[in-house]
Amino acid sequence: MGGFGSGRKFGTNVTENFLQIDIRRWQRDGLLFAGSHINWQWSRNSEKIASIAARVETGQLRLIYNYRAPGSENWEPLDYPVRLQTTPCHYGGVRYWFTCPVVGCGRRVAILYSGGKYYACRHCYQLAYQSQREDKGDRGHRGANKIRARLGWQPGIANQNENKPKGMHWSTYNRLMLQQMRYADDVYRGMISVLKRLGANLQRLENS
Repeated sequence: MGGFGSGRKFGTNVTENFLQIDIRRWQRDGLLFAGSHINWQWSRNSEKIASIAARVETGQLRLIYNYRAPGSENWEPLDYPVRLQTTPCHYGGVRYWFTCPVVGCGRRVAILYSGGKYYACRHCYQLAYQSQREDKGDRGHRGANKIRARLGWQPGIANQNENKPKGMHWSTYNRLMLQQMRYADDVYRGMISVLKRLGANLQRLENS
């Protein structure tokens, strides 16, 4: 993104593969007031893997972090502004948005991604959502596992269903169970479809 956005050329990938800063989280945490200093970090398996700082000013914030280009041993300190936008909420107050800092973009977005030297919107880095790369069976697996995680169960629809979590209302539990059954049905339908295609391919090979 040299020249702050000139000559953009990025590979296609999915948003889940990149660090991201979500202004909605910062707003919920009450961090978006002039003079606020934000220190944010990401961790994996309880270990810090990256961090970023931000200084909130009137109408914008400054992102402050160190960047190391792939293959380089040197870290480059970065400090640049990202303009903020607001839209009114239905019940009063405002909702904050980032303005993508890439030259020629300027989209109003809630999330910026670390796809390169600068944080930018997913359109600039040509990032797709994971769900856009999945077929119905993949979405079924992901959806079922999200529900199983909420229930405190072992992931994987082939594993046995466990008991209702303590303190969860029966109506909530029954709704989640129904959703999981629907996701599991999508998975099994996808598996049947794959097996049918494999069978058809084998039949063609035998007849050739």
